[in-house]
Amino acid sequence: MAGSTGLPPLTRGLFMHKKMFTILIVEDSPADAEMTIDALREAKLANPIVHVEDGVEAMEWLLAQGAHAGRADGNPSLVLLDIKMPRMDGLEVLKRMRATEALCHIPVVILSSSREEQDLVRSWDLGVNAYVVKPVDVRQFFEAVQTLGQFWGVLNEIPDVY
Repeated sequence: MAGSTGLPPLTRGLFMHKKMFTILIVEDSPADAEMTIDALREAKLANPIVHVEDGVEAMEWLLAQGAHAGRADGNPSLVLLDIKMPRMDGLEVLKRMRATEALCHIPVVILSSSREEQDLVRSWDLGVNAYVVKPVDVRQFFEAVQTLGQFWGVLNEIPDVY
């Protein structure tokens, strides 16, 4: 197809006018992280994708500290955050992000297998932007992640001040 961008209709034309912000995946399960990355790539998103394995590493990446001190400046357009992780769980990451001026406006989507009402309520109390239970079906999981990536990574507008 001459002149085709190879991008889904939803995303065509948007990349020329918008800075590509990183999508940060905070997930301790290598299999779930790989599926999430594959789903975002299958959606043909141009956003860079970074994966960290727990809440401690997530905060270091977000604050450009520790092993991530030399990373490129800028906040991600989206944090896909698991809840149940070693060292620091996702709810503590969310709490710290919302309490940190430089991070408090970053969209956070909990992407978790937890259906526990207390996790859902606590997430909303802490200021999550969306809470998505990981579908068991792989195709449904891909579709859910692709929808999240396209909305938060492409369509959602972020002011220059953030």
